[in-house]
Amino acid sequence: MIDLIIWLLVGAAAGWLAGIVVKGRGFGPISNIILGILGSIVAGIIFPVLGIGFMPGLVGDVVYGAVGAILILVVVSWIKRA
Repeated sequence: MIDLIIWLLVGAAAGWLAGIVVKGRGFGPISNIILGILGSIVAGIIFPVLGIGFMPGLVGDVVYGAVGAILILVVVSWIKRA
């Protein structure tokens, strides 16, 4: 239960960071946070399987989440344009 709450909080922070990094491709603060949560979950599952590692702990989780959220924001913006 605690892990889920941490993932949600980290995902929200990651979505906010992704919205700042991917200027012009964001979908508004709420949507960016939701995509950040999804990106955090996806990155938290996929990156370790692929052997991609950053820093351990909370900082590493935020980096995972931000990278995942940025990737999801870019992919969703490409799909939205098509």
